Formats: sequence, C-alpha cells, structure tokens
Amino acid sequence: MKKNEEWDANHKHDNPPREKIVKLGRKITDVADHIFGGVKVEDPEYWGLAEIISDEMADIALQMKKRTPYTFKEMCKLCKIETNQEEAFQKLLNEMSYIGLLEYDYGYHYDHNGRTAPQSERRYILPMFVPGSAELFNMEELPDRSNPRITNHPDVAAFFERMTYIPLAGITQMVPPGGGGIGMHVIPVEKAISMENEAIDIEKLSYWLDKYEGKIGVGRCSCRASRKAIGDGCADDDFGWCIGVGDFADYCRETGKGHDITKEEALAILKRAEDNGFVHQITNIDGENKIFGICNCNVEICNALRTSQLFNTPNMSRSAYVAHVEKDKCVACGRCVEYCPAGAVRLGQKLCKKDGSEIKYPKQELPDATKWGPEKYDFNYRDNNRINTHETGTAPCKSACPAHIAVQGYIKMASQGRYQDALALIKKQNPFPAVCGAICNRRCEDACTRGKVDEALSIDAIKRFIAEQDLNAKTRHIPKVVIPASIHMDHFDEKIAIIGAGPAGLTAAFYLAETGYRPTVFEKSEHPGGMLRYGIPSYKLEKDLLDAEIDVAKAMGVEIKTGIEVGKDVTIQQLREQGYKAFYIAIGCAAGRLPGLENENAEGVMTAIDYLHDANCGNAPFAGKVVVVGGGNVAIDASRVSARNAASSVFQFSLEQEPDMPASVEEIKEAREDGVTINCGWGPKEILAENGKVTGIVFKKCLSVINDGKFAPVYDENETMTVECGRLIFAIGQQSVWKDLLKGEDVKFNGPAIELNQVTFQSSKEDIFAGGDVYTGPKFAIDAIAQGKIAAESLHRYVHNGHMETGRNRWEFKQLDTDDILVESYDRGPKQVEGINLEVKDRFKDNTQILTEEQIKKETARCLGCGATIVDTNKCIGCGVCTTKCEFDAIKLHRDHPECSNMVVAEDKFKAIIPYQLKRVKNIILKKKVEH
Repeated sequence: MKKNEEWDANHKHDNPPREKIVKLGRKITDVADHIFGGVKVEDPEYWGLAEIISDEMADIALQMKKRTPYTFKEMCKLCKIETNQEEAFQKLLNEMSYIGLLEYDYGYHYDHNGRTAPQSERRYILPMFVPGSAELFNMEELPDRSNPRITNHPDVAAFFERMTYIPLAGITQMVPPGGGGIGMHVIPVEKAISMENEAIDIEKLSYWLDKYEGKIGVGRCSCRASRKAIGDGCADDDFGWCIGVGDFADYCRETGKGHDITKEEALAILKRAEDNGFVHQITNIDGENKIFGICNCNVEICNALRTSQLFNTPNMSRSAYVAHVEKDKCVACGRCVEYCPAGAVRLGQKLCKKDGSEIKYPKQELPDATKWGPEKYDFNYRDNNRINTHETGTAPCKSACPAHIAVQGYIKMASQGRYQDALALIKKQNPFPAVCGAICNRRCEDACTRGKVDEALSIDAIKRFIAEQDLNAKTRHIPKVVIPASIHMDHFDEKIAIIGAGPAGLTAAFYLAETGYRPTVFEKSEHPGGMLRYGIPSYKLEKDLLDAEIDVAKAMGVEIKTGIEVGKDVTIQQLREQGYKAFYIAIGCAAGRLPGLENENAEGVMTAIDYLHDANCGNAPFAGKVVVVGGGNVAIDASRVSARNAASSVFQFSLEQEPDMPASVEEIKEAREDGVTINCGWGPKEILAENGKVTGIVFKKCLSVINDGKFAPVYDENETMTVECGRLIFAIGQQSVWKDLLKGEDVKFNGPAIELNQVTFQSSKEDIFAGGDVYTGPKFAIDAIAQGKIAAESLHRYVHNGHMETGRNRWEFKQLDTDDILVESYDRGPKQVEGINLEVKDRFKDNTQILTEEQIKKETARCLGCGATIVDTNKCIGCGVCTTKCEFDAIKLHRDHPECSNMVVAEDKFKAIIPYQLKRVKNIILKKKVEH
C-alpha cells in the first residue's frame, strides 16, 4: 500500500462505461460526493461491481430500495417476473446472494428466549457497500481453504479496502462517540467489565450470544482475506474469526460464506481472539438491541478499526470504557503495551524528577473542538501504535536488555513467591532463562536505577533462582501455544527449517512453536546448543541445564535433527522440494581465526574455538606451558580452561591495556584466581616451531590499538618478548563457516557478512532469513536470543503472505534519566550476592550457590520499581485487551463514556451526527475566540 493507503487502480476501464453499473454504484455508495456528483469509471464503486456483477444483476438491484427486505413474491412483482420465469429468477437471486450483492433474512425477532416470530419466507435485501456487499464479495469459505473469487477477481479485495476508506475520509471527526450507526463498534473483553456495576447488557458479549443462541455461525474474515490478497496481510489465518448471529448466520451457511457453530464454540473463538490480542467488535448499524455479527479484529489489517486509528478519531469506534492504571501495582512489564491495538499505552516512569515534579505525558488530540483534516491523520498508525516507550523513557533494566525482558515484572513476582509466573513472564522474551542466568553479561544490572543509590540489584541471580524450576520436569514451564487461527486449527502445516541449533536458531524455533508451527532444526554437531554447548566451559554453564531448556522447546513441538549439515548432507533446494517454505540460517561464528604468521599450522597451534570445543568434549588436557593470545572473554575462557586442565603455566597476552580489554572485569579477576598470568600491550610477531611442533612465540610491543576510531594497532617492532610454550591458542576473532550451505542460492554478501533487511532479517533470496552471530559477528547469547524472536515473527509473516514490515513491534526502548530522579523512600537492605559452594571439588563444575528464598525476598525488596505504564485516555478505545495481559491486576476498565453505547440505525445516523457536529462547531468557534 502507498503511505496514504490510496489504492492505485490500474484498471482497463470500460469504454463506454456500463450505465447500469454506474447507477448501481451510486445507489449503494455512502460517499457523499458520489451520491450527489455521480460515480465515474475510475471510482471503486464502479470497477468493484463491474468486476463480477452482470448488467442483469444490476438491473434487479436497481429496482430495490437499499436495506429494505423483499419476499420472493415481492421481488417478482418488483421486477415484473412472469410465472414461467420464476425458476430462472430464483437461480439468479441465489447467485446474487452467493456473490454477496444481496443478503437475505427470514424475518425473525430475537430476545433471551430465542426467536419470537415463526419462520417466515426468505426476504432479500440490497445492502450498503460496507458493511455489506463490498466485504461479502471477499467472504468465501471453501473446504480447501481457497478463495477463488479473490484469486480470479483480485480487484474485489482492493474494492473492499477502498470502500472502507473513501466514505469516511473527512467525516469521522463528525461522528459522535461510539460510532453513531456507522460501521463497527468496540465491545470490551467481558471479564474486564464483570465487576463494573454500571455495565449494561449490550456491552457484554454473553448477552449477544445468549440472545442469538441456536443461530450462531462463523465465516471467513473479509479484512484478513482481502488485505492478504493486496499484499498487506497480517499473517493470521483468515478462517473462522467473524461470528454471524441471527439471520446473518443462516445467510452465511446457506451461501457458503460460513457454517453454524454452537455458543460454546463461539466462546472458544472469542477466547482465542483474546489470547492473540484481537479486538472484539459488534455491528453498529441496526439500532438498539440488534446486531448481525461479532468480529475479532487484528488492528494491523482491520478496515473497521482503521477508521478510528488512521483518521485519529478514537471516538469513531470506542466502547464506553477506558483503561486506567493503578501505578502502585504496575511493574512496567510491557505486556499491555505489546498488545494495545490503539497505541494508547506506553511505558514511562513511576519516580518523580529531582525537583519533585511528575513527568507530564502527552495526550492524543481529539477533534471535539478542533478543525480536522489530513494533516491530523496518522497514515503510519500501524507502526506508530507499536512504539513502546514515551520519549522520557522507562525502566533502564528493560531498556538495556537486548531482549527487553520484563525484569521489573519478574522481580515483583519473585517477591510475591510467584516463581512459576515469573518464569513464564521471562519466557515471553527469552526461552533460556537458566542459561542466561549462568552466562549473561548483565547489561540490565549495569543500567539499574538502584545503582545510582548504592548498588544495582542482583538481577541475574534472581533470574537464576527463578530458572532453577526448569531443571525439574515437575516445575518446568512449557508455554501455551497461541496460534493466530480460529478453533479449526491447532497448528500450522507450513514447514520451516532452522539451520543451526545455537541460541538464535533455537529461540526462533521456540517462538515459532509458540505461534503454532512445528519447525525443524538442522544441526551438524552431535548435540544441539551451538556455542552454548561447545564454546562455553561447563564450570560456567552446566550442560544438563542447557539440555533441560532445550527439552522445553522439544515439548512445544520443535524437532531437532542432529548430525545433518545442510549444504552437504541435504541442500536448501532439496528441503524446498520436501515442502519447506522458509529457512532461518543461524550457524553462528563457529570458526576461529589465525594471525597469518609462518608456522601457524604447527602442531600445538589452535584457535580458542577449536580448543574450547575439544575441551567441552573432554579431549583437550595438556600438562605443559600454554600461551593464549587475545583479550576478550573467549580468550579468558581458553586461559581458564587450560589452567583447570592441568597446564603447568598459562600466560595470556592482549593488545589492549587492561582497562581497555574486551573481557569483563569479573572474568579477568577470576582468570587470575585460576593462576593465569595476564600480560597487556603485546601482539604476536613470530611463531616458533621445531620439527613441525610449536615451541614458543615472539611478541612485539603494542603502543596503541585504536586509531581514528578504527582497529589499527601500532607496534614498536624493536621491543619484543619471547615466550616458550607447547600449546599456543589464538582468540583473535571468529568467523562463520559457510561451505556449500548457500551454493546455488542467490544470496548477497557484503564481504564476509550476509546482507539482510535490518528489520526483518530477510536476505536477497526471499525465503532465506538469517540472524545471530552469523549476521552481527560474535556477540553475547542474549543478543542472539533477541534476534531469534524477531526472526520467528518474520518467518511467520513470510509463510502466510503477511506484510513483512508494517505493524511490527521494533522492540526499541528508551531509558529514563537516572540522573534526574527523586528517590526518598526505599528498602535500605544490603545487596544479596551468590556465594561459592566450597564442597564442589570438580573444577569443571559450576560452584555458584543459588540465592536462598530468604535472600530472594531481601533482594527483590531493593527494586525501586521505577517504570510504569501510562495510558492515554484519549487514544484508548476500551477494548480491554490490556487487562487480559496484565499479571498484576494493575490495569482496569472504567465506564467513562456511557454515551458510546448508544446504538443508532444506519438510516438515522444523521440524527446523531448533526447535533454532535453542531456542538463541535460551536466548540471550535469558542476555542478560536479564547486563543485570540
């Protein structure tokens, strides 16, 4: 779609135009200019009908009054049909009904006792375009899940999109709160208003299902189907979301647009919609106490929700309710923000500024007393509604974490003893909390607001305590699968291949499984885990801990095939032929680099990557002198493993001076405790060897490492040092090993790096995606995990023809200003730290002591709880989705706008619009006088 969402119709228009189609388009349209000025061939009212409506059908429709029921006899009389023509006429009416130009009903009336009128004969109705024929053209339910009408007549998809835009452009600001008989109307999640004493029956989904029980059906979602057809889909399955009730359920079943369901099945659909964060809406054009449908809408594609979001007029569709946050309960976990369809909730801060003032947050401008036009519209609402934080920022722990885990949230849960809930909350963003609890580089702690007061929280230690549950099958948390499909599906059939079972690949597989896929992970090694298994020493990460969390992914439906190297044992093309629709390459940087010096292939010279792999497989003891070259954490790991692996001495040399070494201060300290001697400011000059075996290395003095912001070491070649050794390990860089993985695939590279879209991680070959270290170069596990989750969404969108970029959460968070906060009252207890278990004698076992429950209570009490959700009550449409995601009962709906529950007959909409518009014009005039 174009930025302004105008459909560029390149149609071959009829010349001369079909006059009956022109007249019919003018008759049905709601576009004021076209009603009074006529319909032209370039207008969607013309080409949308001309695509599938014959002149004979148009002629019949032109005899009818809009939204007026006619029996078959009345239709025969209206169209002057003779007795001998009735059978053919009936077939034509059936065809018009099947297409969707006509609707029909049986004249029932409904109350809580069911139908109150006896069955009458069918009554044919000429509907408006929307809701009506424009969407019914797209609504076709077939057993093979195809939609030949859209396939054969793609213009009908564009037709529906245009007819939900053009009639409302320029008038939405005139519509009174609640919709005033136009389009759809948001109805809240029922449990969100169950305690609201002022709630009325028509505001409850149960009321409508009770009223129409026995006459409930479900059909294809026209918005999802049509938007997918024009390349603007959201990747949801488009079957089974739109619930029809009463006569409309009969019509859908009989025309093949849907099928009957029970009340219980309808409730299951509503529940699955809430699980996915979809918005419930009811039809709003038939007046008080009458609807014909309940929709479950995804704001990314819903043409009804778009009316309020694009035109920035929330009144257009809002319910009577508004969300409010109880700040004392809110922990800024961000779940409400992730799901809010209107962008009405964003993360901010709970703490005041140093001067004692509270942050003032902006509110959405409303048209109640303001002139409104395109300059007020938000054509990028689908992206803008996905912004996570206010400009002033939110909790630093969540902002600093690459995966943006709800740190403040799981700390609060842990403080309440809700350890299972805390584990579940972590896994919303990170499927490997136990792994990260052992090896994370703790950027959350570096950023922690409490660090400005005394010492940062022991966030990682708290997470490690919580994640211990994953080591026990009885307390392990296996997330529920939430598939964006109705009750007809329990999983997606599309096959997706993940190549590489490291943190990025396994994370992508985990979240694909949670979305309803059964992905296959191909791993060339004997066991899954990648560098987590083969690159990290076991005294830092026990392998049974890794296996336990991988088992969770398997339990969710992830299949892991080890010992298979894609490109050698099977090619990507062969996998395509086996039915795989998309591929995620996550092979990491599994090879080290050598310095390019003579004798680097001598026996005893190796890369740290190879050495650590061998050591993790139990094959690398060496009792002689070891030299390790490098200054990062991988070099530290190689040095410490060597020291613990019987080396007589270990010397490590880095180019950088100690304050500038890439390795963490903690790692350097622990290396020295293991007996490693660290020498700074030296670079390799010459490798010494005799009889093909390494005997030592000559170093030259490094004067500087970075010049003009780039890696460009400067040496003093005259100052050297010679060090004897029997094993020489280089930790000076890592690289990906592609071999024949992409042979024959049109994938572009920029030097050694694969070129990817930075938002979607899609390569130049559209079905191939990549991520993790293979894209970024060597980073930390949590960075790969963050990318794997994003990739899962891309893969889902791709295989279901969703728009790859529009409406995505970009996972961008701003940190609050920790230098401008007022902290007056807080728990002053000391920081709780993990101890060392002296009883662990095996130097390759993790001897870290997990915090006790008592320590957890003390440490979690130190959290300042600095982040909070902020609701823009002007933008809120009262759907209640946020309340279903909050685990802290911190966000609730209140009936602030009872006038929004007024239901108006479409034909009487101007009786509602005109008084509101007069009041609005008066307010605009008064506002101007005040301003002047």
